[in-house]
This record gives sequence, structure tokens and C-alpha cells, in this order.
Amino acid sequence: MLEIRKLCPTAVLPRRATKGSAGYDLSACLRDENGTPRCDFAATGAVIYPGTRAMVPLGISIALPPETYGRIGPRSGLAVRHCIDTAAGIVDLDYRGELHAVLVNHGPAPYVVEHGARIAQLVIERIALPDVVEVEALGDTARGGGGFGSSGV
Repeated sequence: MLEIRKLCPTAVLPRRATKGSAGYDLSACLRDENGTPRCDFAATGAVIYPGTRAMVPLGISIALPPETYGRIGPRSGLAVRHCIDTAAGIVDLDYRGELHAVLVNHGPAPYVVEHGARIAQLVIERIALPDVVEVEALGDTARGGGGFGSSGV
């Protein structure tokens, strides 16, 4: 179960667009310092200029299912049409603050984030949390220490 708390009355609950969607669409929740929803986008800093990024509030907090974490990723339509990507998208299991999407504008034109617009998606993934053990040596593999480009191009 994914528990959601609305922090703003006009926040949009995450939802999957189709039964086959891996991610839950996340919507912008623009508001002023008093929590009042705003439609004056420029005043709220919701214009993302080319080559810049903005942290956009989503108006919700969540409680993830046990043994999972959330990954906030881009929406393919925004990436293709406007060159909008996401950054810094990990939501830890024990985080209870407001979610934000960090949007990066790689495009040639300013992008205006509108209140309620679907701007990112949340993918919930299982996580392995093994104990950390220091060792003197690691087991050998065919690849060994070969790094960037070592397996061919």
C-alpha cells in the first residue's frame, strides 16, 4: 500500500495513467509562502529557463511500502517535447516530508510549470540492504577491474 498525505487542498494524488504504467504521475502543486495555491507562475518561480533547474513542490508526502524506495523520474512526453529531465530523484523509505521534483531544462526555450500539470513520475522499486563487510580481497571475475569501455563499444 502506498499511503499519500495531501499537504495542499489542490494537490493531485499520484496515479497511473494505464494499468500497465510502471510509474505514478506526479503533479506540480504551486503555492505561495502561506500555502495558498497560485496561478501566477512567474511569481512562484515556476518558469524554468534553458540550462537551469528548479525544485517544484508536489504538495504531497508519502509512506512507501516496506523494503522499497521511490525514484522520481522524467515523463517521456516532457522529455521529447520540451527536453525536460529530472535530477536528484531518490525518495527514502523513512522520508515523510513534502515531495519535490527537480526539473532540468535541456531545451532551447523556457518551460512554464503550471499548477496541477503532470511533471514527473514516481516508480516504486524493491531495495536490497545487505550488511557492509570490509574484506582484504574480492573474488576474481573474467572482467576484473576493467572499467569504462573495457567490454567494447
